[in-house]
Amino acid sequence: MNVSLQGEATHNELDELEKLLTLDDKRILELGCGKAEITRAIATNGSNRKITATEVDEVQHADNILIDDLPNVDFLLAGAENIPLDDALFDIVFMFKSLHHVPGELMNTALSEIKRILKPGGFAYISEPVFKGDFNEVLRIFHDEEEVRNMAYTAINKSIELGELSLVNELFFNIPTSFENFKDFERRVINVTHTNHELPDQLITKVKNQFMLNMSTNGANFIIPVRVNLLRKLEN
Repeated sequence: MNVSLQGEATHNELDELEKLLTLDDKRILELGCGKAEITRAIATNGSNRKITATEVDEVQHADNILIDDLPNVDFLLAGAENIPLDDALFDIVFMFKSLHHVPGELMNTALSEIKRILKPGGFAYISEPVFKGDFNEVLRIFHDEEEVRNMAYTAINKSIELGELSLVNELFFNIPTSFENFKDFERRVINVTHTNHELPDQLITKVKNQFMLNMSTNGANFIIPVRVNLLRKLEN
């Protein structure tokens, strides 16, 4: 498999992963599912997709297990560095912008865990935000992720060098995201339960001023650059 995307083109990530991977009749693990929005999209498209979706944030997990309209999804409280599931259980593992949230010293452990739970020949799809762009200029004021994102990429490359997982493809594209206003940004980004952002008023003002530079009559629209590493567990 060797699929290429246009360098800095804008794509819907769900459309692209459906092109890259066959998801029907597969057992799928999503590590770090958050509010289960992508989980839902994957689960309600195609056919015979059995999904396990993990989340380390206890508050969010408590909300996820109340979801009662996704019969093909099991929610599990677990971190990527310690997956309480049997070996060689899944055809596909997804991490959507979640590897850099794993503690740095445990990122390599998480990738070893991914290898363990993948079936021989199974795929790992790991997408990570690239440290650039207008959205990043807002985020970095109160949550600078440059170091942890670099650590995540280093961990991926180390896993490849060690022969744990082989690189099928590395893709770069942009994902659009929008906010109605700054209150919407506060709700969805600053006030998330998985990270404690208690910002003083002065810093909130600075973040808002940077955010408002992107505000238009139809909200604030951002393009987030993303790197995808498509990896595979060898057959033998």
